[in-house]
Amino acid sequence: MSSYDHIIHKGSKASLFTRIAQAVASWTGKPITFFVAVGLILVWGASGPVFGFNDTWQLVINTSTTIITFLMVFIIQNSQNRDTAAMQIKLDELIIRLEGAREELLDLEELDEEDLVVIRRDFCKRASKARRAAEEGDSSKGG
Repeated sequence: MSSYDHIIHKGSKASLFTRIAQAVASWTGKPITFFVAVGLILVWGASGPVFGFNDTWQLVINTSTTIITFLMVFIIQNSQNRDTAAMQIKLDELIIRLEGAREELLDLEELDEEDLVVIRRDFCKRASKARRAAEEGDSSKGG
């Protein structure tokens, strides 16, 4: 048993905000939600002549979309943060399990941008070198 079993197997005891954020993110990501939103905009647009395209009519859509956008920013960010953290943990687990993997790379997300650029350049050089070696290997076989 790992030291994380109590966390992983605790069931659905996520915080209320997390449960709400997951539900809203799931619901808003469905095609039907998009079409409902388009329908509401069409109804609002069609109601313009009834209300004489007045300021209140415009204020309804402006205020509604502003509030929804404001709240969705937090929902999306929460969802993205959880997804990123979970993926990072999974990648860390894979790195730890691979023989020969460099464990000093486990916390790269904590480094400054400049440090990440240096490490990224190193990996790009390694990739180029590996491609050249593969191409040389292919050309020597074909001759």
